[in-house]
Amino acid sequence: MDAIQRALDNFRASYNAEPTVVARAPGRVNLIGEHTDYNDGFVLPMALPFDTVIAARPAPGDQLSVASAGFGSAQFALADDPANTTQWARYVHAVGTMLSAEGHVAQPPAWEGVITTDIPPGASLSSSAALEVAAGLVYTSLAGVSLSPGQLARVGQRVENEVMGLPSGILDQLASAGSQVGQATLIDCRSLDVRTIAFPEDATIVVLDTGTRRELVESEYADRQATCAQAATLLGLDALRDATPDDIDRLASLDGAEQRHVDRARHVVNEDARTLEAVDAMEVGDLKRLGELMVQSHESLRDLYQVSGPALDAIVDAALQSPHCLGARMTGGGFAGGAIALVADDGEASVDVFCQELMGRYQAPPEQPAVAPTKLYPCQPSAGAGYVSM
Repeated sequence: MDAIQRALDNFRASYNAEPTVVARAPGRVNLIGEHTDYNDGFVLPMALPFDTVIAARPAPGDQLSVASAGFGSAQFALADDPANTTQWARYVHAVGTMLSAEGHVAQPPAWEGVITTDIPPGASLSSSAALEVAAGLVYTSLAGVSLSPGQLARVGQRVENEVMGLPSGILDQLASAGSQVGQATLIDCRSLDVRTIAFPEDATIVVLDTGTRRELVESEYADRQATCAQAATLLGLDALRDATPDDIDRLASLDGAEQRHVDRARHVVNEDARTLEAVDAMEVGDLKRLGELMVQSHESLRDLYQVSGPALDAIVDAALQSPHCLGARMTGGGFAGGAIALVADDGEASVDVFCQELMGRYQAPPEQPAVAPTKLYPCQPSAGAGYVSM
């Protein structure tokens, strides 16, 4: 049973009524363009066929009550500080707060409802962004307001930055809010301009969940963001988006520059170029080149940006041993979690064979043991967030 049907069933069982609004938002995976979003660069994500769904109806007063299947229930007053709300419900609370802060709604409406999801948790597939976007759709529907995908994404990004303490870019939320079926989305993270690119029909993306986990806020993610900002400042630039390869060579000679500034800036500059070249490769159906760029991206994230990890490296190496695999790379914040593989889909069970081979070949390394089973998810680009007709 999918998340939509479970949300409807849970709501009806809880309230003996039909919901006023049902909103869904998908997880995402990033094909290429990693750690470039908070540098005003380019990213190339696609939405996944896994959703977070909220079924809700208006509630009197300013008290919001919500239950999440498998995670318990929470109640909070919208006027209160969301930092004091329990962890998962903090996202829902903070979305209402940021909708008001952005000027979209003067007073966020109170509601009661249920949340379900089929996004695999902890696999770097942006379950938190999906929750933020779905909650934004519920609030705005009940307030009689319509927002663009970019506006919804900005609200979610502010939740991550200002409430959850993660200095992330807008990639996850905008991919969840604005993706289209069968399309990857090139996002310019400075202008928020988007361009859809048809995903090749003769290929499949397989999400590779290593079963290893990390807490992104407690990782070195913030250090990477700060290092990039410092490198841009040393170069006299607003962001590394504006840097050239010559700038990176010059960076090494500047007072205050360290090798980490050079390495991480070089990754960002090259990754932006790889992302734009990946779009060109997709548009002409050059899967071989697309796969090569994915491998280059992983090597740069491992060696220059230093955000890979033993399990991610192991599963990428295992994937690349398959003759059906054209390219593979870690995806998401890094350190643990998930990777992706570009697999040729010849209509003769090549994807199934690839998955069988990988499951027989990969084991989490002893230095980074898994806390969940290894799982593989063959996926095609799916629809971005929206409302469910009942």
